[in-house]
Amino acid sequence: MIVNQAANYLTIGFCNAFSKKFEHVNLITGSIHIQGENLHNRVEIHHINKWKERPSAKKLLSFVIACWKIFWLLKTKYRNHEVLFVSLPPMAYLMNLILSNLCSMVIWDVYPDTLRITGMKEGHLIYKFWTRLNKKSFSKAFRLFTISEKMSELVGQYVRMEKIIIQPIWSIFQENQRVTKKNNPFVIQNNLNGKFVVQYSGNIGFTHKVKVVVQLAELLKDENNIVFQIIGRGPRVPQLKCLVEEKNLPNCKFLPFQSDEMFPFSLSAADLGVVVLDETTSKGSVPSKSYNLMSFGIPSLYIASPDSELMNYTKQYGHAMCFSETELSAAKDYILEISRNRQKWIKYSRNAENAAKDFRRSNADLFVKKYLEGYE
Repeated sequence: MIVNQAANYLTIGFCNAFSKKFEHVNLITGSIHIQGENLHNRVEIHHINKWKERPSAKKLLSFVIACWKIFWLLKTKYRNHEVLFVSLPPMAYLMNLILSNLCSMVIWDVYPDTLRITGMKEGHLIYKFWTRLNKKSFSKAFRLFTISEKMSELVGQYVRMEKIIIQPIWSIFQENQRVTKKNNPFVIQNNLNGKFVVQYSGNIGFTHKVKVVVQLAELLKDENNIVFQIIGRGPRVPQLKCLVEEKNLPNCKFLPFQSDEMFPFSLSAADLGVVVLDETTSKGSVPSKSYNLMSFGIPSLYIASPDSELMNYTKQYGHAMCFSETELSAAKDYILEISRNRQKWIKYSRNAENAAKDFRRSNADLFVKKYLEGYE
């Protein structure tokens, strides 16, 4: 049984990989977003309520309702199933403390640590209670997966390190499908020919510090060939648009999320991809957009803490540069250098493609292989 309230391409990959080794595979979910890989028809789906992205009160309520439905299903109809908890609801994996099922989990957002983005302190009652539950839950888990070395250090606060299995995830794209600008409808529609495009694509919520993209656009407002694109949605968009207007930045453009059909074209338009993480929780986090950029051979600019996994990737693969929020002047210089030096851009691009080889769909099969090793 795979559990994820909002199933995406990663969840589908897990389901399909497990279906090769198990006679029956079920998925409990509120929604399924198919990108690149279809869910195999052998996988049986049990629908619950959908995840509400906002406002916060509705999001929390959707989590609570989902948890109750998941618990009831695992306690009754699926009481004999082995369970793999993935992502949402973020507290669902704690059910392994009261369920008789053999439970495992994939951790790629570490709670309660992530709640520090909201200003919650470690002394808060919820933080302390969740911390205590994590120690018991992780120790009881059959298999405990996480996706990076740095994230394993975060999880290691709650359980002995030998218990943790590190297995990277993968990109939506399995090869470089980048479309040249002259043949790219997104480029043509948005008048991007002859421009060096610095692109952020993703959520723009209160916990996403996309303001740094606007700040970089301000630092480079006199560079007529450089355009900053912010693609996405979220409650902070109006505030950022006002900031761009206030600072009179014609080089910074906003666009909504693109359709799945247009997504490969919008991604192809980027000459430099931007990934921004809050430094209070960025140590082990790796947004999936990082792998998509690698797959298309697009160099990256990471805004994250020096002890983040993104910084590790930068050093390991040489496909990007990573700066903290206080180093925007250095980030500006990096953008200028890579936009003016074609040979340097090509070097970063090739390094990105080579990095992508470590994040292929075959990683889903490695999750299953390592899961089965738990029986030995």
